[in-house]
Amino acid sequence: MALHRSRFFPLALRRGFFIELSGAQLGEQTDLFDGALKAAKGSLKGLVFFDSNNRHRGRLSKKFSGAWPRKTHKYLGHRGFWQVSPVVHVLGIETSCDETGVALIRAQPGPGGGQAGPRATGEILAQALHSQVALHAAYGGVVPELASRDHIQKLAGLVERVMSEAGVDWAALDAIAFTEGPGLAGALLVGASLAQGLAAAVNKPVIGVHHLEGHLLSPLLDPAAGDIKFPFLALLVSGGHTQIMRVDGLGRYALLGETIDDAAGEAFDKSAQLLGLGYPGGPEIARWSTSGRADRFDLPRPLMRRPTLDFSFAGLKTAVLTHVQKLRSSLALDDQARADMAAAVQAAIVDVLTGKCRKAMRDTEIHQLVIAGGVGANQALRQAFAEFSRQDQCQVLFAPPHLCTDNGVMIAWAAALRVLAGQPPSRASGFSVRPRWPLTELPLV
Repeated sequence: MALHRSRFFPLALRRGFFIELSGAQLGEQTDLFDGALKAAKGSLKGLVFFDSNNRHRGRLSKKFSGAWPRKTHKYLGHRGFWQVSPVVHVLGIETSCDETGVALIRAQPGPGGGQAGPRATGEILAQALHSQVALHAAYGGVVPELASRDHIQKLAGLVERVMSEAGVDWAALDAIAFTEGPGLAGALLVGASLAQGLAAAVNKPVIGVHHLEGHLLSPLLDPAAGDIKFPFLALLVSGGHTQIMRVDGLGRYALLGETIDDAAGEAFDKSAQLLGLGYPGGPEIARWSTSGRADRFDLPRPLMRRPTLDFSFAGLKTAVLTHVQKLRSSLALDDQARADMAAAVQAAIVDVLTGKCRKAMRDTEIHQLVIAGGVGANQALRQAFAEFSRQDQCQVLFAPPHLCTDNGVMIAWAAALRVLAGQPPSRASGFSVRPRWPLTELPLV
């Protein structure tokens, strides 16, 4: 027996099984492993690493599946290297805007994770989502105070429903996650307050999640994401954001381009409002465009001929306004004109998004693209990127349509990936929210 800093120790057994009980500095203190392997003189058949910080739950995995500190990578090639894979249960709460989302997921590392890619598998045990679309439709957009009040009325009931449907006891949770930002301040406070209160009541840790990271990582729940490796590109496209990111790792995000005015989802909403199609605009534009001719109206594709990866949709909105005013003045704004204009708007936005992503791939020489956000549910956009991937021989991965809008699943999943990667949740305490929070300011894992 040899003591390690007077607290942790290795045991060498006669049967040839070596056990190392180490502290958090395992990656920096590898002398004990080195000594054991030398003493074994090549006869050691396997290594088992057990992550005791994950409450001794999991299964043996034949391949390494965790993120190891740099100095321990030399052990990964050892024949018979095993790791006990932690399994985490995370409750996720989303209240950043006009959807109240709650979900419970089970996640664990998948084979080959760590430095090569975001390997992990997740299972949605239960989820619930309440949309405030009907509440805000009369105003043509989200009213922050009404959104906050509705979250207060609905959130606790959704949490109770999800825990009941999942059949998981509170004691089995590893963390409670909530959207910390960005978003509407009042709406964020509702979710943060309940998450912190629940965590204190059941003695569980909490983890604040960046809303956009939740969107960005949600496509990785798809089994097809197993081929995605760092680095990859991500297109975040929603009512409030349109950004192209380079993703070099969990928390390692570089902004390559973003909108300089309106977001793509906002362009859908405003165009639909000008045409009198209803709210939210994205689904309405998509529905009307099915019976329209996109070539009837010539709409601009802003910044498409410029070298930048930035977007601009304000000029598109202005062009739609000009056409609508002309049609109204000539009493020609009938249903067919609305359908044709809807098809033209959709085609213009899809062309801009695909064009900028194609340029980003050429500039970075990265040929894997993840697309997330509410606009990602648009079928015309999905079809265009499917053709895009065939022509350019690249890989494009969308979030499932039901996970494109705001939801609790993406918050629980993002938190679970961080926990599995080694970021410890915090104890319930005083808290704040971040209505403005650049994605590039997230902590690295």
